[in-house]
Amino acid sequence: MQMDQAPSPNHDARRQRLDMLVLHYTGMETGEAALARMCDPEAKVSAHYMVWEDGRITQLVEESRRAWHAGVATWQGEEDLNSRSIGIEIVNGGHDVPLAEGSLPPYPDAQIDAVIELCHAIVARHEIPQARIVAHSDIAPARKVDPGEHFPWARLSEAGIGLYPEADEDAAGPSLLPGDTGEAVEALQSALAAIGYGLTINGDFDEATGQAIAAFQRRFLPTRLGRHGDAVTCAHVRKVAAAFGG
Repeated sequence: MQMDQAPSPNHDARRQRLDMLVLHYTGMETGEAALARMCDPEAKVSAHYMVWEDGRITQLVEESRRAWHAGVATWQGEEDLNSRSIGIEIVNGGHDVPLAEGSLPPYPDAQIDAVIELCHAIVARHEIPQARIVAHSDIAPARKVDPGEHFPWARLSEAGIGLYPEADEDAAGPSLLPGDTGEAVEALQSALAAIGYGLTINGDFDEATGQAIAAFQRRFLPTRLGRHGDAVTCAHVRKVAAAFGG
């Protein structure tokens, strides 16, 4: 695993036990621009590692320190996720810098191979549970969409990084839409919360519920992104919640 060092000043002491791994994309024109920003003390952002398109890895912050990558976020009822996690920035323009025709830029094979190798090493060092390997969009669904619906979570799961149950594309049942209320909405919210998404279980398909569903689809059902609580999504939320121990 080829690794360079580019120390960032943007870190401080951990306040909680390290037991999470958060994946991001850089969302900038170039990796060089992202690296410069994470090393700028005025930016007040950083990550522990950055993975380049060709598979090179740059370490910015020691794992023992609290890098500033998660921002305001929650997972499984916990906050201050910077203290609990290691953050990996993956060089990719994402939604902010799409390709000329408007599609999202791909993640090269060499880059994903390096991400997998790095994740394996981190998970082994810190005994990170599979249910606590997350996307930035999982922990901050109201603010973030990275590493995006184009990130190959299934490939990582096949390599033993993160959970990715297979969806039942033939699942049947009623759909839930923004504005709906009742027990079915409450059950969906409860399953989302059991996975880890931060939302209030109130039986009201409100904005926060819609944001959590979009984050779930972006992570686990990218082909159904934007379909709200359709039957396949509702069934898969329950399946993922069971896999996560909920």
